[in-house]
Amino acid sequence: MVAEGPGVAVAEPKAPASSLSAEIQIDLYRQMVRIRRFEEKSAQAFMRAEIKGFCHLYIGQEAVAVGALAALEPRDAVITAYRDHGIALARGTPARACMAELLGKKTGCSRGMGGSMHLFHRANHFYGGHAIVGAHTALAAGLAFAQQYENTGGITLCFLGEGAVNQGVFAETLNLVSLWKLPIVFLIENNDYAMGTSVSRSSAGLPLVNRASAFDLAGRTANGMDVEDVRKKVAEAVSLARTEHLPTLLEVSTYRYRGHSMSDPDTYRTKQEIEEWKKRDPILLYREKLEERQVLLDALAKQIDGEARAEAQDALTFAEESPEPDLDLAFSLLFSPEDQIDPILRPRYSDI
Repeated sequence: MVAEGPGVAVAEPKAPASSLSAEIQIDLYRQMVRIRRFEEKSAQAFMRAEIKGFCHLYIGQEAVAVGALAALEPRDAVITAYRDHGIALARGTPARACMAELLGKKTGCSRGMGGSMHLFHRANHFYGGHAIVGAHTALAAGLAFAQQYENTGGITLCFLGEGAVNQGVFAETLNLVSLWKLPIVFLIENNDYAMGTSVSRSSAGLPLVNRASAFDLAGRTANGMDVEDVRKKVAEAVSLARTEHLPTLLEVSTYRYRGHSMSDPDTYRTKQEIEEWKKRDPILLYREKLEERQVLLDALAKQIDGEARAEAQDALTFAEESPEPDLDLAFSLLFSPEDQIDPILRPRYSDI
């Protein structure tokens, strides 16, 4: 309370109340913390050479995945590019399965055959994890077409980076989803840098959401450092896709606090820029907001953080102790069993 005038006490201003229940607000916070701690543990594993190849961390962008996926139903499909750890976790892929895949182990969600950039979890309708920039947007259209053709009532949410919007396949895909009125939402995670190139140096016609008007799509924007704003805007777009078969292009402004990948020296932006963005850390901002609303107490926040750290360590230990994939597994994933091969084609496979 603060005093205002003799004998008058006025309450300090609080964060606006949310239409979301306290349980949902706390869960949104918990999911962001889980992703942050998992990614920090992944960075440590990479530095010890336990993770081979590329590793693209989601640190700073947690509010995008958590807010967006909170607006979906289990029947909906999700697909993304190679910065996929946080999205997989938010969609419900177990942390153990994610970490085991990062380490290339048989217990991974892609059986150790995909690695960091190719996480899949079909049970949750999570279809990757794709390394070719922009190519997965066409696959997303295929998922949405199947949903429409089979009348499942589901929609497809496709994440992509701002660097993918200039790929030719994306323009072709926007054209088709508009013509066919597919139930799909394209979410551009605009973290301002396509690898090391600022979006202002690589893309004309900013903001990127302007691309929607060229193809008669709904265009929306969201603050990717505010998990509730992302949830709200994605929910609106999902409703348009599900009830009106109107595709949406949603541009979400966010920021990554690490380099493009773990091998990125990150010399194309200043430390001052990064520090300014860290003042808008989505986890810290949401914690402050929930504390002001008296939804999240300090003891619960510490408990959530401790649980997230323990889960990340458990996932890494599980992955380290898991077996490597064997050649038989690689063979079975590449080729159909002989009894499922067309008799006409079978002779061609007889020497394999």
